Amino acid sequence: MPRPFGIAGRRGLAEDGPVHALQQALKDLDQAYQNFFAGRITLSRRTGQWFAAVQCEREVVEPVPSVLPAVGIDMGVAMFAALSDGTAIAPANHGKKALKALRKAQRALARKKRGSANRRKAAQRVAKIQTRVAEARKDFLHKHSTAIAKNHGMVVVEALQVRNMSASAKGTVEEPGRQIRQKAGLNRAILDQGWSKFRTMLAYKLADRGGKLLEVPAAYTSQTCPECGHVSAANRQSQADFVCVACGHAANADTNAAINILRLGEKLSERRADSALKPVEGHRTKRPGEAGTR
Repeated sequence: MPRPFGIAGRRGLAEDGPVHALQQALKDLDQAYQNFFAGRITLSRRTGQWFAAVQCEREVVEPVPSVLPAVGIDMGVAMFAALSDGTAIAPANHGKKALKALRKAQRALARKKRGSANRRKAAQRVAKIQTRVAEARKDFLHKHSTAIAKNHGMVVVEALQVRNMSASAKGTVEEPGRQIRQKAGLNRAILDQGWSKFRTMLAYKLADRGGKLLEVPAAYTSQTCPECGHVSAANRQSQADFVCVACGHAANADTNAAINILRLGEKLSERRADSALKPVEGHRTKRPGEAGTR
């Protein structure tokens, strides 16, 4: 006959397992509540999905410096990335493709009454579209940054100021901007590429493999001839074509810019190597017992 669940029954259950595990579970629960109210909890929910952030430590062996070839990358809107070796990566434009659906969802949200259940549902639809675009963009950037990091030891990119490039053209009341609609479209296209995140991914993926990422000034890289060094705005005859007005050298404009970017990076790398090898002038190591001077 089964024993009634009373005090003795509860004592029996407690005796089945070690008390330390039960005490630790209570401590973990208390710590979780403290983290929650302090804003430190590692669980989050976005657009109906739960995310857990886990922090851990691991020993990492210092990677051997990479001996893979270097490459320069010219990033843009018409072409997401042009590599100095002739490789071209077409833009995915995830935001542009979802723009029609996003605007429709945003208009539906604007018509819903504030505080209503229908408005919450409409807001969730907008958030889901935005999340889908962000995840697709991140997947695109991960795939291409991994492929580049696996095959190159040094990657040189332009030091683009994305915030300045995507600034609004509205201007002020006294000095209103011009071509505001066109500039707004260009701003969306620039932000849709994810250049900053792409550079971040390249940096840590290269570092893990013993490579490095260098940034160089973007000025005149699209107007410089890699054959004779002539610099002129007339060299960039169209979005796709580069023809030097001095020597006649012709090439794809984006690939040509990537070659110039690579050469700037190589010069920068050489200067850094020379600076690291040269002793600091005017410095002499003090001998043992020698008094210092002020």
